[in-house]
Amino acid sequence: MQDRLIQSPLNYTGGKYKLLSQILPFFPKNINLMLDLFCGGANVGLNVNSKKLILNDKEKELIRLFKYFKKHQSDKIFKDLENLIDEFNLSKSSKMGYEFYNCNSTKGLASYNKENFLKLRNSYNKDKNILKLFLLIVFGFNNQLRFNSKNEFNLPCGKRDFNLKMQEKLRLFIEALQNKEVYLQNKDFRKFDINILDKKSFVYIDPPYFLARASYNENGAWSKNDELDLLDLLKKLDDMGVKVALSNVIFHKNKEHKILIQWLKNNTQFKIEFLNFSYKNCNYQAKNSYTQEILLRNYK
Repeated sequence: MQDRLIQSPLNYTGGKYKLLSQILPFFPKNINLMLDLFCGGANVGLNVNSKKLILNDKEKELIRLFKYFKKHQSDKIFKDLENLIDEFNLSKSSKMGYEFYNCNSTKGLASYNKENFLKLRNSYNKDKNILKLFLLIVFGFNNQLRFNSKNEFNLPCGKRDFNLKMQEKLRLFIEALQNKEVYLQNKDFRKFDINILDKKSFVYIDPPYFLARASYNENGAWSKNDELDLLDLLKKLDDMGVKVALSNVIFHKNKEHKILIQWLKNNTQFKIEFLNFSYKNCNYQAKNSYTQEILLRNYK
């Protein structure tokens, strides 16, 4: 584990930043190549010590944003962001405070920013300027990334702005992207070339949860076939001798992940680590209303 953890400026539903202290100790040592197959906000990949890192995600705009952060200097990015904030007349609480906007930290800045946030959102949806997208994430609801069926950003205005805490997150995130040997890919997990992996590689997999109905999995975006294809991939990686770890849930809101439980019975080489994150501990054979996060791994 690194001395200082990098926290993504993107708040992905199901993101693992708050679980890092539990899952990182289970990761292998001396990793040559790490693949974060569903990287999302990249909270996991950027906090693992490896010689090389591949961040992969099928969300095209996410990877485009990361590529921009990796290519451009922090000073330029921050200057361009400030210019956009001024152009759209959005709040700057780090300089002006909340009272200047007739707001307070409890209720947040949405009442001031809402109208101009919508102008920014319309502008991005027309020109696809990647820094406008980042500002939409910063000023948007819970710092999340979501698009509608027309590939338009569709989250409403949030309570916060580009405050000092967010600025620090972004600065450290850019630094990590640029200082590590990071490669960025935009592929469906079925199309990723696993032949580049070997026994010194490590693959971390944090897919949409089949039992969940979070924003990333609305309208059944992650299907039973997706889950089965992913479990087939785990078996292929294991057969290749590649170290692999999978985050998932055994139970969620009275639902049992029967597909995964049956798969584990047939693949006993995968060890189960039960995690505790705002949930009461439970045995995965028990029937209850709690959610049980787990980490599966095929190595000691």
